[in-house]
Amino acid sequence: MMLFIGQVILIYIITIIAIRLLGKATFAQLTAHDLTGIFFVVSLAAGPLFTASIFKAVAGIVTVVIIHIIFSRLTLVNKLNKPFIGHPTIVVKHGKLIKNNLKRSRFTLVELLSNLREKGYPDITSIEFALIETNGNISILPRQEMSPVTPKQLGIETDFQGMPMAVVIEGEIQHQNLKLIGKNRDWLVNELQATGYKDFNRIFYAAVRDSTNSLTVDTGEGDSGRIKE
Repeated sequence: MMLFIGQVILIYIITIIAIRLLGKATFAQLTAHDLTGIFFVVSLAAGPLFTASIFKAVAGIVTVVIIHIIFSRLTLVNKLNKPFIGHPTIVVKHGKLIKNNLKRSRFTLVELLSNLREKGYPDITSIEFALIETNGNISILPRQEMSPVTPKQLGIETDFQGMPMAVVIEGEIQHQNLKLIGKNRDWLVNELQATGYKDFNRIFYAAVRDSTNSLTVDTGEGDSGRIKE
């Protein structure tokens, strides 16, 4: 059994190294050890379906979980963060592509351009920096002159809008959210009845804005709108 556990640990580490070498594009949204952990747990969990060694499968899963926790803790150490997680890679700098960095990340130019278009930047020259993050995502810092203008820059004062809290989802009252805004079921029933909604089953989604207590109701039939201010 100890030999089996040792083999699991060795293969786990080798798999992390292999995934890191494949490049960031292979595990978008996941780190190398996250992806490896998921792969191992699924493989080991399915093992007893094809073999009689259920005890080895359980031991392997426990081992992988422990290793994953250890790796997660190790990534909190600055010196170990880079080899385990990696670091962001700059692929566009001052509107210019960095070809070597793009190749090292195993990203093709076509993939990069597609990602930039999806984020609303079809023109590379409008980008100050574009970085491929350690999880495969792309972060974009636009040139100053291309950044959206904010009300503060225009000297315009804005009122706090608050956050809409869902109070009805698919006909079900969200009691916890009502409690967060200091309201209860009776208040909600009265507000909905005042606007003509007596049957909760008709309501697909309803929300209350915490700053003004304004109520929005949506039946899911395309006639949504703010009903009570």
